Amino acid sequence: MPARARLLVLLAAFVCAACGLVYELELVALGGYLLGDSVTQTSVVLSVMVFAMGLGSLLAKHFTRRAAVSFALVECALAVVGGLSVLLLYACWAWLGRYQVALIALTCLIGVLIGAEIPLLMTLIQRIRREEAGRAAADLFAADYVGALIGGLAFPFLLLPALGQADGALLTGAVNAVAGAAVVLWLFRDEPSPRARLLLWTGCGTVLAVLAVAGACTGAIERAARHALYGTTPRQAVQSRYGEIVLTGQARVPAQAGQPLRLYLSGRLAACGSDEYRYHEALVHPALAGVGDSRVLLLGGGDGLALREVLRHRKVTEVLVVTLDPAVPALARTDPALSALGEHSFADPRVRVVTADPLAWLREDSATERFDAVLADLPAPERASRSEYHAVEFYGLAAARLATAGRLAVPAPAGPGLWTVEAGLRAAGLFTVPFPVPGSGPACDPAGSGDAATVLLAARDLRPEPALAADAPPPRSFTAPELSAAATRLATGRPQPLPPPSTLLEPR
Repeated sequence: MPARARLLVLLAAFVCAACGLVYELELVALGGYLLGDSVTQTSVVLSVMVFAMGLGSLLAKHFTRRAAVSFALVECALAVVGGLSVLLLYACWAWLGRYQVALIALTCLIGVLIGAEIPLLMTLIQRIRREEAGRAAADLFAADYVGALIGGLAFPFLLLPALGQADGALLTGAVNAVAGAAVVLWLFRDEPSPRARLLLWTGCGTVLAVLAVAGACTGAIERAARHALYGTTPRQAVQSRYGEIVLTGQARVPAQAGQPLRLYLSGRLAACGSDEYRYHEALVHPALAGVGDSRVLLLGGGDGLALREVLRHRKVTEVLVVTLDPAVPALARTDPALSALGEHSFADPRVRVVTADPLAWLREDSATERFDAVLADLPAPERASRSEYHAVEFYGLAAARLATAGRLAVPAPAGPGLWTVEAGLRAAGLFTVPFPVPGSGPACDPAGSGDAATVLLAARDLRPEPALAADAPPPRSFTAPELSAAATRLATGRPQPLPPPSTLLEPR
């Protein structure tokens, strides 16, 4: 019997470790989805979590006399806090705007509770059968580490795709509560008094009921938060592996005045139907004014809007779209308003779509295809999580795909960040010319499609001249003389020397 009881305690350690790592990954993933800076979010969560676990281990020393009851209380608290953490953080992000403070507070509390588990479990193991401390610690930590492995694998491959962020955390909390109750109310049922046992049963049942009610209300909470965030009820909301995709505005085409279609990716405006053409015209048309321009590589662009501008060029015979999240082009194909805004560009037989990370595809694809134009319709560098698409290595790999006299176009932010991007392109051996995106109208954020306020045009052999091709309708937002004049004005502010470029090892 002692051997069986000991095995069950180790099983509880296994389950609790798996749940603890799921909570940790939930916090990291949600921070990356909502704030975009996955490097900072991961660093904050991991460092605060490890510190708090050490603090929790120290605090647990004061509760080892009643280790079973203390362990049950810790697991109930962890089930509530960890299970509700995603909904609480999402609500803070949508309504309060103090997400970082809430993230640190929840991470610290969860870490303290996780850190208290090991000392209490060690005490319970020794209570079953006293043995050498090193052997007992080895068994306990082995169960803990294997459980962490299972939890770490279950999160991205099972919980996240099957249940999503909120429901996955709630289910993990329920498992946590049941594991704690099983250890105390069955194996160590003699420690608590009958009154304490009744309270523990009641507490565990209450925790499970709270998690069940939260699970039933998840949809309503998400809808209310989205309404507060976007100012209206989203017409479409898709949770993909890479973030939340939201469409607002009219489904009718064309939309009524004052209600343009808006596309949000992880809470950020990615396209606004009344103004998006300004950015996409600036990204595409000058790049396709070179020689040839029959084959185009579009990195990103899953919404089909840059693709629409590419297909207006009659010389284009093939467009290869490499996009990370398959849910975005799927929505661009099926949503009537977004599909109409993109002029059903994905239905064009000239288009081929590859689902892959653009940087990984450039690095790993063994094909020797060359393109007359390479367009990086990717987020402008604002945070560390976006810097890989604006590193010297990325530009070098993209430039290697250019045919003779081919052109590369990339977005850049306004201000000093523009010159960091230009420094990266020049470090990759490219000649560059920057020009601003024409100003947007009152319905949308500046720069129309959200992030980019400038476009950099680059070529390998000589400085590309801002121009427009004759095989496409003229852009609505600028003319060739206006483009050239704007590029000249912007170049006068170029610092000498340029700032250091961003690299994968030293993102800037």
